Amino acid sequence: MHNATPIENQTSPLKITLCFSIKDKVGALEDCLNAIKASQVSLTRIESRPSRTNDWDYDFFVDFNADDSEKVSAVVESLRSHTKNVTIIGSDASTDNSVPWFPRKLTDLDSFAEKVLEMGEELSSDHPGAHDPVYRARRAEITRIAKTYRTGQGVPEIDYTNEENETWGKVFRKLTAMYPTHACREHQYVFPLLVQNCGYNDQGIPQLDQISRFLKDCTGFTLRPVMGLLSSRDFLNAFAFRVFYSTQYIRHGSKPYYTPEPDVCHELLGHVPLFADPDFADFSQEIGLASLGASDEDISKLATIFWFTVEFGLCRQEGEIRAFGAGLLSSFGELEYSLSDKPELRPFEPAKTAIQKYPITEFQPVYFVAESFKDAQEKVRDFAASMNRPFSVRYNALTQTVEVLDSKEKVVRFAKSIKDDMKTLTTVLESLT
Repeated sequence: MHNATPIENQTSPLKITLCFSIKDKVGALEDCLNAIKASQVSLTRIESRPSRTNDWDYDFFVDFNADDSEKVSAVVESLRSHTKNVTIIGSDASTDNSVPWFPRKLTDLDSFAEKVLEMGEELSSDHPGAHDPVYRARRAEITRIAKTYRTGQGVPEIDYTNEENETWGKVFRKLTAMYPTHACREHQYVFPLLVQNCGYNDQGIPQLDQISRFLKDCTGFTLRPVMGLLSSRDFLNAFAFRVFYSTQYIRHGSKPYYTPEPDVCHELLGHVPLFADPDFADFSQEIGLASLGASDEDISKLATIFWFTVEFGLCRQEGEIRAFGAGLLSSFGELEYSLSDKPELRPFEPAKTAIQKYPITEFQPVYFVAESFKDAQEKVRDFAASMNRPFSVRYNALTQTVEVLDSKEKVVRFAKSIKDDMKTLTTVLESLT
């Protein structure tokens, strides 16, 4: 699980994005840049876009690093006489009108490439492969490959060894024998498609690139290789763009049915099948959108909701309880345990789920049961509306960007796009009658 980790302390310079609008007049941008320069900060990026307002303005996005919140405030004050609608997106929420920095477009995820809490090659002393130099070197090799990936590239292929493929085969056979009686119907429905289209079998580990293309065709989700453990915020933020950070290394062959951290078996057998389901994809993205600009406290709550749903969730289907969480669907021991009479089952209610304590090194004593993925999505959306965040966001699939809905003009523009979609829907319905 990548996101069930404490929020790390910020020790590096604050990464700041300022968003503001200016009139189309001679010297307007130059005035703004001179104001920023006078504050003695260096810009790392500047972009312009047509304004989302009804006026003939331009929206500008500038990135810079600041030593502290006072420096950020100074830059904002220097801009206010030249701009309007200044929004601060930074990593220090103590600054007036600011929220934690979050990615606005897909390529912003590249900034997370080397921002990991633990490298995939770093193993705890009790890890089965901790004292195996060959295994450690192999993990380091795969981690270095993940480091080179950037948005828009194909996911690098891994030439898995015979031993790695044998370990995968053991896990694959053990778990697939349990899916017909334990997995939710959506997981069972998609799995044969992965066999047909992505090379899922017990002979070798499938490649992420082929799987990612398949998911893209199904729901728009894609896989991105990761070097190691990410913070909760970075991991969840990617879901807003329908991106899942996936490991490519596999557990140690001496214990094929046990792993203390996510590996390629967990990702491909547990997570991937449901990312091809439209309702589950929508639900997962809802958590990601809620995480953008959220406070540390709310990130912790969303991470807990993610833990009890995407990782260890149960659902009710045709009068029976089935598993949909990847942590269950990739662990035959806990998969069996979760559907027994031993754990406590509670209905999924985000406000209560978000504050439930949980162990990470043993089976869960409590599981939450969702009525459906759509129902869970609506509940998470309602929960997000109660969070302390001064704006709402929407994902624009055409531009693969996140739009901040923080003004009347932007909301009106969004409403007009919905109105156009409703006209199309009405036309289709009339043609079917």
